[in-house]
Amino acid sequence: MGALVLHEFHREAGARFLDLNGMEGVRDYGSATAEHQALRESAGILDLSFRGRLCVLGADRRSFLNGQVTNNVKDLKTGEGCYAALVTARGKMQSDLNIYCLENELLLDFEPGLSATVRARLEKYIIAEDAQVADAAPHYGLLSAQGPRAAAVLQGLSWRDPDGALAGIIHAPPPFGWVAQATRLSRPATRRPDPKLTDGNGDAAPSSRAAFDLPPGQWPGGTGESPVPPKNYETCGLKVARIEETSLGEVYVANQPRIGTAGFDLFVPADKLPAAAETLLTAARAAGGRLCGWAALETARIEAGRPRFGADMDGTNLPPEAGLDDRAVSYSKGCYIGQEVMARLRTYGQVAKALRGLRLPDDLPALPNRGDKLFLGAKEAGYITSAAASPALRANIALGYVRREANRTGTELLLETGGKRIPARIVDLPFVAPSQI
Repeated sequence: MGALVLHEFHREAGARFLDLNGMEGVRDYGSATAEHQALRESAGILDLSFRGRLCVLGADRRSFLNGQVTNNVKDLKTGEGCYAALVTARGKMQSDLNIYCLENELLLDFEPGLSATVRARLEKYIIAEDAQVADAAPHYGLLSAQGPRAAAVLQGLSWRDPDGALAGIIHAPPPFGWVAQATRLSRPATRRPDPKLTDGNGDAAPSSRAAFDLPPGQWPGGTGESPVPPKNYETCGLKVARIEETSLGEVYVANQPRIGTAGFDLFVPADKLPAAAETLLTAARAAGGRLCGWAALETARIEAGRPRFGADMDGTNLPPEAGLDDRAVSYSKGCYIGQEVMARLRTYGQVAKALRGLRLPDDLPALPNRGDKLFLGAKEAGYITSAAASPALRANIALGYVRREANRTGTELLLETGGKRIPARIVDLPFVAPSQI
């Protein structure tokens, strides 16, 4: 298990550790409930250095990566970023990625334990391009401030900011599609299913355009007068800035809300992580926050209805099944690996199953496990991917895939778990909206 650079820092703070796909992470600091409360009410400081970090370098880096991922990378300017999926030629996911355009490289941030897979996949397609893939994880760690007062944490750092780069990140609009949904739009169903996109039983869901996740008037670049996204919705709002801090060297700060509230990621030189962690924690405490671990983050993520690769997405999924097509897929960028499948999905019809929120009984003796089956009557209708006991709702909730014919909001399903079948009702996502925080 790859140990955290800040292992001793966390141990002294009372951390309990866990294995995250071969990487060490902090489970909690003694009270996941109190840590969750901080994420929901003030701010939490998290060490996300277990996540994978690769850099793509070379003169052809933009055009090369643009041909590998689902979103538009070629038009990113320095300081911009986007969310994307890495898929196979059959459209099946290999990873999701946060992609940041730095001055001389593209920085990729993704779930733990996938660095070898992602790197091998990218290097497989480097033929004549001037592009190289390098592992950034040994050189840069990743700290994060999440929660309603995350901006106050960054403002309390007292870092030099002569060109306003840090202020620009703090005050940047939320990344489009990353704030918990407030409205949903759809386009008319298309006429016929493509047999190549059915699930083997001939079923294909009607086409629909998923939500644009900010209310009118709050879309970056939008007028607020018409329920359409800005022209650059695929990339707008996700920003990254290089901050030259005397005591820490080059730090890259990105606006990256991970739980439906404000949020910022800080990529810090590995040898400066202890100093950066102390500085962040001091600022967080001044804002009413504290250190937080994986358990609290996972609960808040599920409450926000955010799918995570490795839990709610894996190599069997197409991006639209997890609802990623509205924020991770460009349909106008040109060719990339898997593009033909994604285009057919959009043209002929949506996938046969989709990720949904599920409200479970309050008196469950134990939460369901990933893979526990869902039924509509006697017919199998889906399966669970993530579950949590939500402190914010005082309720048991879950994410899971449900087949098209059974996945309308309000549908009552049966969940088979622990040798019993219990009710599970489909509800709208997110479970916890920003207005409830």
